[in-house]
Amino acid sequence: MTRITEDWLTSPATQKVCAALTDGGAQALFVGGCVRNALLNAPVSDIDISTNVHPERVMELAKAAGIKAVPTGIEHGTVTLVQGGEPFEITTFRRDVETDGRRAIVAFAETIEEDAARRDFTMNAIYARPDGTVIDPLNGLPDLIARRVRFIGTAEHRIREDYLRSLRFFRFHAWYGDADAGFDADALAAIAANLDGLERLSRERVGAEMLKLLGASDPAPSVAAMRTAGVLGAVLPGADDRALGPVVHVEGELGEAPDAVLRLASMGDANVVGTLRLSKAQLKAVEALREAATGTAGAAELGYRLGRDQAIKAMVLRSALLEMPIAPNVRCDAEQGSKAVLPVSAKDLLPNFKGRELGEKLSQLERTWIASGFELTREELLAT
Repeated sequence: MTRITEDWLTSPATQKVCAALTDGGAQALFVGGCVRNALLNAPVSDIDISTNVHPERVMELAKAAGIKAVPTGIEHGTVTLVQGGEPFEITTFRRDVETDGRRAIVAFAETIEEDAARRDFTMNAIYARPDGTVIDPLNGLPDLIARRVRFIGTAEHRIREDYLRSLRFFRFHAWYGDADAGFDADALAAIAANLDGLERLSRERVGAEMLKLLGASDPAPSVAAMRTAGVLGAVLPGADDRALGPVVHVEGELGEAPDAVLRLASMGDANVVGTLRLSKAQLKAVEALREAATGTAGAAELGYRLGRDQAIKAMVLRSALLEMPIAPNVRCDAEQGSKAVLPVSAKDLLPNFKGRELGEKLSQLERTWIASGFELTREELLAT
């Protein structure tokens, strides 16, 4: 019998929430990411619990136990219980009544089997009791252990229920799949046969999914498979993923954490990735990274102008785009530049320079100072 024994499961807050349900005659079954990641020894961020009672009953049981209940999605069967400052999403067993490729009309279900059958991948349909005992109604555990991303039931049927699942397939493969084992052939065939459905998805949903995918340790194989299946061209026209693998490699060389926005910038400029309807800050970051990476300024100057972290990212992107090794002193140079402060200011040039000439002179002195490796003093600059 498989059992999980995670700290989050045995914590007083978690057990109190479970007891509030079970003491009232309801089931409390952990499901989805928390179970999947616990079995993979991966970090767990969100705790989702499925139950056989309706949300109104969940709220009654929570109130009786002194637990705060928030009806975050009560019309869909979800109530968030807050205990010890931690949120727990409690969702009633559900089954799909009608789907249109973007959203589903659901009804409450009576059994765990019905609830499991409406989920996307077998590895996401594994449950666990409050004592950690694993329940596997669709035999997803072997797939999880083999890191095999496989649709529940027929891949084409699952995809037509929600076309975002085509993107989720590649995202889950990037995070949890076995790259050496390759991709499920039936899934790829079904995805390629249903590309038209991707047009129904909102650009915001597609953008959020792409960023999640690109945040994986190495998303390059998944993105390459997306390209081959026709998905990349459908959701991100004009994208070029040739530099993605090199970006991942150079990030690793420098010990930099995966950066989804940087990786997206490697695939196209703001005009390309802007079709994903990203936030203004994300689009600005892409534009700044592309501009810096395709320019000639070194790491030190970029550190001075953009800050240490952005300078390093820009140099990583430049290395990938130009297919050149990255200089070993990039981090030190970016650090040095980020701490440098121009020793002259506009008032030092008054009254000899005014207006446009003042700005031009100050820019000239700044360029001279940067070229000196930030070494020239105020007096030396003013004497030039």
